[in-house]
Amino acid sequence: MHARPPGNGLPGKFEITKEGIVHDMSPPAKPHELTVLRIRRRLERVPPDALVARTGTPDVENQPEGIMRHPDVMVIAEADMEGEGAFDPRALLAAIEVVAHSNPDNDWVGKMRDYPLLGIPAYVIFDPRTGTGAVMTDIHSTPDGPRHATREDCVCGEDVTIAGWTIPTDALPPRPLTNTPLAPPPSAHTQFPPDRDRTM
Repeated sequence: MHARPPGNGLPGKFEITKEGIVHDMSPPAKPHELTVLRIRRRLERVPPDALVARTGTPDVENQPEGIMRHPDVMVIAEADMEGEGAFDPRALLAAIEVVAHSNPDNDWVGKMRDYPLLGIPAYVIFDPRTGTGAVMTDIHSTPDGPRHATREDCVCGEDVTIAGWTIPTDALPPRPLTNTPLAPPPSAHTQFPPDRDRTM
């Protein structure tokens, strides 16, 4: 069992990847938290009662892989929330992230790698810096490990389908662009064949 991150008494959010501990010391910005809230509320309206759109703790963790992540929103069956400890990532139907202004690579690079490795079937990113997003699905094997094979880009304001449920993305608050580098997206609807490695 790996050690938990040293979060007690320290500000910020801690996550664990194979490269080490990710520590985001920046407090959550109001637009970020408002976007997370609106996405969660919209998701809550569409799945069956047995499923929930969840924010907050606990984290999702795979101890053998040494990975602990904290999605902004997760879609999970209420029954799979029972018990103690972190959530089993294989129980999630989807993980949704709103790109953090302070560390966009954590969402666009690190979690692109970790969420398929954890077995999360759908990973959705909303990037308030650009008013765009992407839905990643269809886990397949590559020489570098599991990756989502299909990526479909979207623009905020369009309807987006997450794990089979469609929600509107209008009125998600944008963030002004800064000098933070933006991740270059592939084409709007990209299907990577199973025999081709693609690192996003």
